[in-house]
Amino acid sequence: MKWKQYTIQTTTQAEDFVSGMLAELGIAGVQIEDNIPLSAEDKEKMYIDILPELPPDKGAARISFFLDDDGNHDEFLSRVRAELENLRAFVDVGSAEIIEKETDDKDWIDNWKKYFKSFVIEDILIKPTWEELPRQGEYRNVIEIDPGTSFGTGKHETTQLCIRQLCKYMKPGDRVLDVGCGSGILSLVSLKLGASSVTGTDIDPICMEATADNMQINRLPMEGNHFFHGNLIDDAELQKKVGEAYDIVVANILADIIIPLTPVIPKHIKKGGIYIVSGIIDFKEEVVRKAVADAGFEILEIGSQGEWRSITARK
Repeated sequence: MKWKQYTIQTTTQAEDFVSGMLAELGIAGVQIEDNIPLSAEDKEKMYIDILPELPPDKGAARISFFLDDDGNHDEFLSRVRAELENLRAFVDVGSAEIIEKETDDKDWIDNWKKYFKSFVIEDILIKPTWEELPRQGEYRNVIEIDPGTSFGTGKHETTQLCIRQLCKYMKPGDRVLDVGCGSGILSLVSLKLGASSVTGTDIDPICMEATADNMQINRLPMEGNHFFHGNLIDDAELQKKVGEAYDIVVANILADIIIPLTPVIPKHIKKGGIYIVSGIIDFKEEVVRKAVADAGFEILEIGSQGEWRSITARK
């Protein structure tokens, strides 16, 4: 599949601001290139023995995002340019020039595989399918993941925030609803932790294929578990299919989607059920917190990792 790659010429100072702005506009992931030297901690996380030598850091950064090649993106790009100018009021965004080029699935699928390595969160080992199981270490569960072209390796801060809360609140036999399931990573974690069944939804049909593949890779049965393509916010037919009385609902999406989604959740979750949401950039925490409280949930915890937040609440 062909994609349009749009690269914003900006500054290292503005990286987090520009990435957060794109997230709020619905871009789930970005590619950041700069020459900032890696810290010892960063090197350890990357699991790479020999790192490339970088040119001197002059404060320049390139932030790329990808859109499908079968539509006109002029209106969206105009919004991006307007938001970049708004950011200019309080951070140096550099030239903010947007450079366009065409790319292909294979180009970036093969490239990112070089950087997706096994890692442990809590006592769960998450490893790519193409890596051997590490010889050392004791893990409660091992999850193999091949995200394909869908979002979700488990490595992103927002996903890790959700996994920690699932480890804390999941009880054997719980029924789980995973809204915005992506590659199925949170569904896999839920089943490995003892969920009796999982239902997942996503607006991207590719996610249905990725989730089914990852269920098979992890030898988890599709029987009794259901995954639906559609938007739970406004699709009445999908809401019927999903059903009611879930013990846990987890949604790792974005603040601007969580806000309209949250009023829909109470009819799908039982009294005392746990609602876990993540994908919340720090400056959106208060507005999401209000949406969760207004929907009748008692907020139990606010999680934090980097600039991202999670909210755990009880009906």
